[in-house]
Amino acid sequence: MGVLLVDPFLHSMAAPSCNSSSPMLINPPVLSSSSLMSFKQKSNTWAIQNSMDHHCSSNIMRRISTYRVQNATPWPIPISDEYHHWDGFRGSTSIAAALLVGDRAGEKTLNNEIRDLQLKFGERDFGGSPKVPVYVMLPLGVINMKSELVDPDALVKHLKILKSINVDGVMVDCWWGIVEGRRPQDYNWSGYKRLFKLVRRLKLKLQVVMSFHECGGNVGDNVTIPLPGWVKEIGNKNPDIYFTDKEGRRTYECLSWGIDKERVLKGRTAVEVYFDYMRSFRVEFDEFFEQRVITEIEIGLGPCGELRYPSYPIKHGWKYPGIGEFQCYDRYLMKSLTNAANERGHSFWGNGPKNAGCYTSKPHETGFFCNGGDFDSHYGRFFLNWYSQVLIDHADRVLSLANLAFEGISIAAKLSGVHWWYKTASHAAELTAGFYNPSNRDGYAAIAAILKKHNVSLNFTCVELRTLHQEEGHPEAMADPEGLVWQVCNAAWDVGVPVASENALPCYDKDGYNKILETAKPSSDPDGRHLVAFTYLRLTPQLMENKRFAEFTNFVQKMHGETVQESRSNVKKKMVMPGIH
Repeated sequence: MGVLLVDPFLHSMAAPSCNSSSPMLINPPVLSSSSLMSFKQKSNTWAIQNSMDHHCSSNIMRRISTYRVQNATPWPIPISDEYHHWDGFRGSTSIAAALLVGDRAGEKTLNNEIRDLQLKFGERDFGGSPKVPVYVMLPLGVINMKSELVDPDALVKHLKILKSINVDGVMVDCWWGIVEGRRPQDYNWSGYKRLFKLVRRLKLKLQVVMSFHECGGNVGDNVTIPLPGWVKEIGNKNPDIYFTDKEGRRTYECLSWGIDKERVLKGRTAVEVYFDYMRSFRVEFDEFFEQRVITEIEIGLGPCGELRYPSYPIKHGWKYPGIGEFQCYDRYLMKSLTNAANERGHSFWGNGPKNAGCYTSKPHETGFFCNGGDFDSHYGRFFLNWYSQVLIDHADRVLSLANLAFEGISIAAKLSGVHWWYKTASHAAELTAGFYNPSNRDGYAAIAAILKKHNVSLNFTCVELRTLHQEEGHPEAMADPEGLVWQVCNAAWDVGVPVASENALPCYDKDGYNKILETAKPSSDPDGRHLVAFTYLRLTPQLMENKRFAEFTNFVQKMHGETVQESRSNVKKKMVMPGIH
């Protein structure tokens, strides 16, 4: 089979049923070059710059037509159930825009030709575009468990290099397990104070993360920073303070939202503990706020500092692209579920799903997440509403207190990019993470509303990922990071919430940087909306290698709206970064 291009914005095409059990047949109209260009602007799935002219789009159309004829592809073309996503609010990429079916070798050839055309006709000139500040995350272990700054001399050298290319500032985690590690309300900020003075001296800005989670065990974690020792002592006696799966396995990465209002932490609730920590930071570093060295505070709301359940822990055997598991089986959250079921008048609904698979399951292998599965039953909708509302209520409580602690200061919350299984009806991986976002429901609007309520900006991940690359690497994952980014950004922008972002995985190449630039400054947005900041993950020896650093330098200039004359000899001397691990 060949390649089928469908323009979802043609009003003449009827929306197919998502419950059909047999392949559907579509007789698409012939797409003109102008229609294809409209399609490209609305769908990032085709990695083609909007600045390409009519000749470029005509070449692509001819190539697609030739490919179809050579492969004797008839009209109509049968489409798999996996691609039945025609929800209007979701945007073009969520329906697997540029539907690719069968013959992956042919797809790859076509994709390569598209990339060649992109290079041939040049890249978008970002000169004169709005400036998007660029920050760089500092190494996870820049402050050790004794609250000491690690290798300050080497760090100064590296920060001077970043300053020399006009990086705006750096981001640092203020780890709860370090600062309040010894005993309740005994805060040791000494290492951070030394670090902040160093950053101020170099005239860089600071984004600071209130990190109420454990470091270690996740992708990219090269140090271990546990929760405070006194919290772990409480957890040894009462393990229900941690998120728990249906098998009773605990996740020690952060505290369960079930104890947000329970006085189980030496007489304090979890949200009171978070508030006292934030208030202590605000008082301790008042001079850095007054001098505007600290430009933003990001509030940790869950594992990895992200607003989500710890649904895919590697420690419990999760592997990509597993759907993960629901994390609501500690006694506090189960009590909440039972109460919700009783209020609804169906007490037998007071339990989690029994057919939702395991961490490594695929949606079609489960009775809950498969097409037509229980996720869309009366019980399923009740459970998922409750599960996602717990997440939203947690954000509401913590962000309310953050505004009290940091009055007048820019505050951000981080949302994870759970992009695998996005092209299926249930969006299973998002559901277990707490995002009630199946194909017939917008799960991010309610989150955007809470951020708007508290005047909090959104920091979103995975902006460097291309959907086509995911299809090549893990076609079985039905992933669509571009569709997810499109949906989340628009959910926030539609209610006036500023959006910032960061890369989810290490990024050193031009293709990844170009993808970030496309998202940061979308050329087709009629309102000229763009990211308010970008934070690069992270300061490493690999970033500072000669050719990679040259690419990063060009990227920073483009984010700042400067015209870049790229040269292969931008950086000839390799920069060595001793002490960064």
